[in-house]
Amino acid sequence: MTMAASTKGQFTGRKVTAIFVVFFGVIMAVNFTMASFASSTFGGVVVSNSYVASQHYNKWLAAAEAQKKLGWSATLSRLPDDRVAVRFTGAPAGLTVNAVARHPLGRAPDQALAFVRAADGAFISTKAIAPGRWMVRIAAEAGDARWREEQELR
Repeated sequence: MTMAASTKGQFTGRKVTAIFVVFFGVIMAVNFTMASFASSTFGGVVVSNSYVASQHYNKWLAAAEAQKKLGWSATLSRLPDDRVAVRFTGAPAGLTVNAVARHPLGRAPDQALAFVRAADGAFISTKAIAPGRWMVRIAAEAGDARWREEQELR
């Protein structure tokens, strides 16, 4: 047998190198693609300074406890004309309501919503919001009592 035998079918260094290059090339392509998707859909910063936010934590807990004692609850819904309806239970008659609707992925600008009271007691927004998924932060006040909650609207 001669030394110049065919290398067809043998596992050579070139084949191993090609396998490694293709394998890691695919992994890198997937990682860069997923990183691109992740960074393009992130809506922004939750808090700008976590240390400063931590200094207000006890105040937030106290406000949440005071709000819980009020016993108010709200139900959020979308009307056929794309306005927002908020129905309260346990809230007093002199309630004022406003809200901010934000797109959960930050793809649309925030929308401030003003409300008027309907004959059935519900609060109806004065303007419609675009179809889709929104996070609506509702704020209600009656005298010194303040109530806030965030709900999803589809």
